[in-house]
Amino acid sequence: MPSNFDFLLPNWAALSDDARQTEQNVFAAPRTCAFYARRALERMVKWVYDRDGDLRKPYQDSLAALIHEPTFRDILPPGLFHQVRLIHKLGNLAVHSETSIKAHDGVQVTRMLHAFLGWVVRVYSRPSPTIAPFDDTLLPRPPAAPAADRTAEQLQVLREQLAAQDQALAAREATLQGTRDEIDRLRREIAELRAANERTLPQADYAEAATRNLFIDVMLREAGWDPDGANVREYRVVGMPNETGEGYVDDVLWGRDGLPLGLVEAKRTKVSPENGKQQAKLYADCLEQMTGQRPIIFYSNGYETWMWDDRNYPPRQVQGFYTQDELQLLINRRTSRQAIANAPINQQIIDRPYHYEAIRRVMETFGVDRQRAALLVMATGTGKTRLAIAVVETLMTHNWVRRVLFLADRNALLTQAKREFKRHLPHTTPVDITQETEKDDSRLVFSTYPTMMNAIDDQRRDGMRRFGVGHFDLVIIDEAHRSVYQKYKAIFDYYDTLLLGMTATPRSDADRDTYGLFGLQQGVPTFAYELDEAVRDGYLVPFRAISVPTKFSRHGIRYADLSDEEQAAYEATFADPETGEIPDEIDAGALNEWLFNEDTVDKILAVLMEKGLKVEGGDKLGKTIIFAANHDHAEFIVQRFDANYPYWKGSFCRLIDNQVRYAQSLIDDFYVGDKDPQIAVSVDMLDTGIDVPECVNLVFFKRVRSKTKFWQMIGRGTRLCPDLFGPGRDKECFYVFDCCENLEFFEANPDGCETRIVEPLKQQIFRRRLNLVDRLQRLPLRDSAIETLRNDLLDIMHRDVTRMPADNFLVRRHRRQVEKYNRRDAWNELGPSELVEIGEHLTGLPTPDDDDEFARRFDLLLLNLQLSILEGTGGQDRYQQLVRAIAQGLVEKRAIPAVNSEIELILELQSDDFWEGVTLPMLENVRRRLRSLVQFVDRESGRQKVYTDFEDEIPAITDVPGPGYQINEFPDYRQKVERFVREHQTHATIHRLKHNLPIHAADIAALEAILFSEGGPCSKLQFVATYGTDMPLGKLVREIVGLDRKAVQEAFGEFLTRANLTADQMTFIGQIIDHLVDRGTIDPNLLIDTPFTDLHHEGIHGVLPHDAQAILRTIETINHNALVA
Repeated sequence: MPSNFDFLLPNWAALSDDARQTEQNVFAAPRTCAFYARRALERMVKWVYDRDGDLRKPYQDSLAALIHEPTFRDILPPGLFHQVRLIHKLGNLAVHSETSIKAHDGVQVTRMLHAFLGWVVRVYSRPSPTIAPFDDTLLPRPPAAPAADRTAEQLQVLREQLAAQDQALAAREATLQGTRDEIDRLRREIAELRAANERTLPQADYAEAATRNLFIDVMLREAGWDPDGANVREYRVVGMPNETGEGYVDDVLWGRDGLPLGLVEAKRTKVSPENGKQQAKLYADCLEQMTGQRPIIFYSNGYETWMWDDRNYPPRQVQGFYTQDELQLLINRRTSRQAIANAPINQQIIDRPYHYEAIRRVMETFGVDRQRAALLVMATGTGKTRLAIAVVETLMTHNWVRRVLFLADRNALLTQAKREFKRHLPHTTPVDITQETEKDDSRLVFSTYPTMMNAIDDQRRDGMRRFGVGHFDLVIIDEAHRSVYQKYKAIFDYYDTLLLGMTATPRSDADRDTYGLFGLQQGVPTFAYELDEAVRDGYLVPFRAISVPTKFSRHGIRYADLSDEEQAAYEATFADPETGEIPDEIDAGALNEWLFNEDTVDKILAVLMEKGLKVEGGDKLGKTIIFAANHDHAEFIVQRFDANYPYWKGSFCRLIDNQVRYAQSLIDDFYVGDKDPQIAVSVDMLDTGIDVPECVNLVFFKRVRSKTKFWQMIGRGTRLCPDLFGPGRDKECFYVFDCCENLEFFEANPDGCETRIVEPLKQQIFRRRLNLVDRLQRLPLRDSAIETLRNDLLDIMHRDVTRMPADNFLVRRHRRQVEKYNRRDAWNELGPSELVEIGEHLTGLPTPDDDDEFARRFDLLLLNLQLSILEGTGGQDRYQQLVRAIAQGLVEKRAIPAVNSEIELILELQSDDFWEGVTLPMLENVRRRLRSLVQFVDRESGRQKVYTDFEDEIPAITDVPGPGYQINEFPDYRQKVERFVREHQTHATIHRLKHNLPIHAADIAALEAILFSEGGPCSKLQFVATYGTDMPLGKLVREIVGLDRKAVQEAFGEFLTRANLTADQMTFIGQIIDHLVDRGTIDPNLLIDTPFTDLHHEGIHGVLPHDAQAILRTIETINHNALVA
């Protein structure tokens, strides 16, 4: 019986059986067909490796590694590699998953196998044969009745049996092979034959339509769709505006009820998917007319996919397709989703006015403005997590979301957030996937960013992605700031969800990228409630800033300043062992990094224990966090505490950082007010996100230069804590002990110095190579050595691109560029646009790790040196010295055979002659020959730690202003009366005026008695002369002291808690409250003037048309309470 694979006979008979099995099972058993196609592929690939001397064996012998090895990919014609990869992928699905494999897949995989095997036969045969195109008529006819295909388990058994046979055959063949020299000679001949045949072969187009459809099919299968299911492909619709009135939809995605959920319009890869937008819309019109249900629209060219739910949103780019359940949910929400702009607020979860406005802003953003992202800027301690819970509860109860993803950068933050969500929303079955596996009914998933990056690429046994693009309806980003954006933006691009970002970074400090992620104008978040507002409103407490400078921390340790005994110890500790030279001083930067001085730590601890805020009647230091410089410093602090205060038995002060096992249990204990530890010594772990209301002391025992980090650390102490110091004695402030001049630094540098985000090592190397190629291309004269270097660099970058895993979600977003630069010829001429394209799309994509970090760091060092030579920058000497140091380290390892084989070059690097005439190609030669050896160089883990006990000094302990947030100073009141009134706010009358309580004539008389007394600020005559006779004393006092915010909020409580107020209405009422708090009274006429007309030109009557009179009556009552009743 003739076959498409007859060309394999007689020379390739061993492969012929597998190829024919592929063909024979196309219709009868598609899963078995895919299995045999993969087997034939693997056997042929290994045959090529065994015989072609130009191919380099990869790090492992798996089929995946073999087909992705750059030397193999380079010999394949354009487009053929993708077919090879898809044979491999479909074959794996056949054995490892229960994914449905249909006859259509069988036909496609058989065609692709024919293309690959045919190419191999043509290039490795003498003479090169002519192979007939694939002929569909040679395929066996589909069976009359469906036959039982093998299961995945049965194919696994078959694979093991065949593998055993292959090993036995390989062992027999090995005994028949010639000598190694003979084998090498034959491999060289075969490589030459392949090269000669390639030159004469016509270029075949292995790409385009079939490959494009397969890209789309793969994404459909990952979402659980069967592209070959009934009525899916080329579905006929009527009602198209053409001559026949008919059209054929590329793919229709059907619901279980037989109604269309979605449609896919596929365009060629070289065409923009936008070209299919209108056609897809017309198909949706037809399907809606035919079935009564409008489907979700997808249009794609395989590289880019767009989704258009035209009943709700404009088109948006997505990274894949929704599952059947997810599409059904979108359709159902067209009728089940309720309005949320004025949704009732669950006051069991949030109960503060600013919370109400924040949730209104979020709901209006999602529900009215139809935006899909919101950003909340809220000071630490103002209840961001509680607000997020309220947002989730509102969206869930109104059918906007079902599944939610909560992302944070540390496990401790996940634990804390999960605890809060579980307390308020127990029905959501929250699960932390860093600790446990999610279940089908898990509606709330918690994850760190790195864990989620890995989880996105996970596949279930049925071949579907563990988390598809539509799996979550809402993603919450805890601490959405620049570093999160730059490192993990791919997560937010992957999931097609509503996005809620939360950050404590002040709105003025959040960067453009953060606002851009949420589609917002820089500096204008969805809602902001910052530290100064929260302290002003009484929701957070201020801090007292105390500078505790030690002499050593400011000036270092100077030999001349030490006592005779200490000088002797200094000499013994710091003298150079070879020269005996003694340094004049140890720089202050060494302290707490590698030099740890007992007396310095002891003195700081003594200040803390003496002057820190205490509880239990002043007998016990309150909860305290000490921010240490590093782990060794933190350990040393704890050791010194235990040495100085042994009666606390080692439990009062504990180290909590990432190197401590079961650190979370210590954090849990620290949360409990009356449980040890009372002092937590932390290295980064407690800088953010830890909410301990009892915390009243913070010790900055390290330098902080990032403004964002500084205020995050300050936020550890800002929370309220009622009755902390006894019944009715609430926490009113907390202390910040600054040992490292941080407060002074931020006073002088309000914006601080933000840490630069460092690119991953591989990305730096790729970018340096790209820069080096660009510089080489622009040289006016290039000799053959420079041209060879340039080509070598291009080869390396091309190799990196060919090894990028195509199914990785990070790579898939840049598939167009990856495909383009998979071709080596695309690198030959790199103009400005190509350099930008490569730098933007390819430099940060993952590649397999097949070398060690030390080799990569050596690569970067040599690239930096080459660039510094080309550019004439000042770093050349420094890089050169580093290379010399590595060479010296290798000399000491010459006993290692691999090192000794390069000893001549290594010694040459130590000579000045080498560096005087060094060229870029010479340095590339050094890189290639030594990169695998640098791993043997001994590396110091850091300077050896030194412990001393020199007497330190604390010149003065002083209160200093809090940088950018003046809470330690009272204003300089200009008027004596105003100062007097403010200083006597505990007076009964002033207290009543400030708290909006009615006053009587007796109250005013009592106030006048002290105001106009002999010790008062003025006489009554002077008062009248200053203020006139028309100024009631009660009104004046009210204007001086303002109104208590809680009292005003209580007066407006009816409006603040009403569910149907819009965010603008809540903002307007908030403006009234702010005015009253600040000035004590308000003229009703102001409510139709600036700034009360900012939201509506008619002021109160435009913003609150139905409530204006009621609000005016409330204002009248408040104003009247400043007058004698």
